[in-house]
Amino acid sequence: MLYRMRHVLCGLIVGLLFSVQPPVYAQSEDETTIKSIFDERLTSGEMYELLRELCKDIGPRLSGSEGAAKAVDWGKQVMEAYGFDRVFLQEVMVPHWERGEKEQVQVVNVPEGMIELRALAIGGSVGTPAEGITAEVVIVNSLDEVDALGRDKIEGKIVFYNRAFDQTVVSTGAGYGGAVDQRGGGPSKAAEYGAAAVVIRSVSSAFDDEPHTGGLRYRDGIERIPAAALGFHSADRLTEILKESPDAKLYIRMTSQWHPDARSYNVVGEIRGSEKPDEIILVGGHLDSWDVAEGAHDDGAGCVHAISVLRTFKKLGIRPKHTIRAVLFMNEENGLRGGIKYAELAKANGEKHLIALESDAGGFSPRGFGVSADDRVIDQFRSWLSLFPRNTISYINKGGGGADIGPLRRETGTPTIGFIPDSQRMFDLHHAPTDVFENVNRRELELGAASITSLIYLIDKYGLQGMAQ
Repeated sequence: MLYRMRHVLCGLIVGLLFSVQPPVYAQSEDETTIKSIFDERLTSGEMYELLRELCKDIGPRLSGSEGAAKAVDWGKQVMEAYGFDRVFLQEVMVPHWERGEKEQVQVVNVPEGMIELRALAIGGSVGTPAEGITAEVVIVNSLDEVDALGRDKIEGKIVFYNRAFDQTVVSTGAGYGGAVDQRGGGPSKAAEYGAAAVVIRSVSSAFDDEPHTGGLRYRDGIERIPAAALGFHSADRLTEILKESPDAKLYIRMTSQWHPDARSYNVVGEIRGSEKPDEIILVGGHLDSWDVAEGAHDDGAGCVHAISVLRTFKKLGIRPKHTIRAVLFMNEENGLRGGIKYAELAKANGEKHLIALESDAGGFSPRGFGVSADDRVIDQFRSWLSLFPRNTISYINKGGGGADIGPLRRETGTPTIGFIPDSQRMFDLHHAPTDVFENVNRRELELGAASITSLIYLIDKYGLQGMAQ
């Protein structure tokens, strides 16, 4: 009797242990498949050539522009030509802003007579009067400093936000985040106190004189004033001039203006799942770019990464269990209308998204992924790290996603993933005229495509641990 009880107890303990073990992965099979994914991407160079088409045949693609409309047609034609199971458009009304003539920003009222500075209007800025604006300059390093100076020191002047990108951070996203409030909120903050215009030191890690554009956010009820970004050397030059000649003035002339909203589209392609077709795994990037360059890294790379997942599955004969959907979102740069519309439609149509991944950090060498999901899912993803080739994906961070898939997470609770490539060059090029195809490396782009495709393959095969399937 005692022996029998011990035997039963041991059996219960063993059964319990086995019941809480993580799923067993077919490592050898998965290694083979992932190697084939990397081999395909690195040898064909197909996504690199796609990016060349997007950048060179179409070019800049700011929402509402002719380039954006051509990019929508391009994305649809590419995915149809690849034979995806379904390709369709989602209509979305988007903002339409145009830069106009080349910006003029000059230092005047100095012994040299006039000094030209390199500048770009910040995206969404209103223009100046036709004759331009000439005013004295107040230099500050924060929005709080504007509050401290108040109307007596600010009214009628041009505010120069001069806080630099923090070069001490290794993860450059933190440097960008630490300076971008001057661009986004600086104009309205200065306008609160009667400023005539704003210039900022470009939010950039580079030491060149390429100005970087990007979006601003005008606040309701506050006058909209012109705003421009200066190149690194131009900002240094202005800083030195103001030290030597505090009475120096700045002349600004910009012809940028807003137009009525324009009709555009998200471009969607999918391969239907063989077992769970109503569960969607989304991978996306944004199709629009700023108007001053080709948007090669931001975010042409993300668009071809998304297309590459479906293309590689088809070429290698991988039939997914879940529906795999590639989405080229419109209007991430100055409105996020595409991501918001996608989330609205997904909720209204009762779509179930298992998870969503966005690539919007450039086409540089892959390093990791950031995941906003249950800890069990993150642990599951970390158990796959050994399947990725050395010097590609080496970590899974907790917390991550992307601007375009953020609305989907907020509306439906969908877990999200952000692709993390090496960041050291991203903010040299981000929103600048230098974000062109020639600054993308073929191997790095294709390694990123293979890494994303491999993760989607594993998620599709094994599902998400601890979540209802």
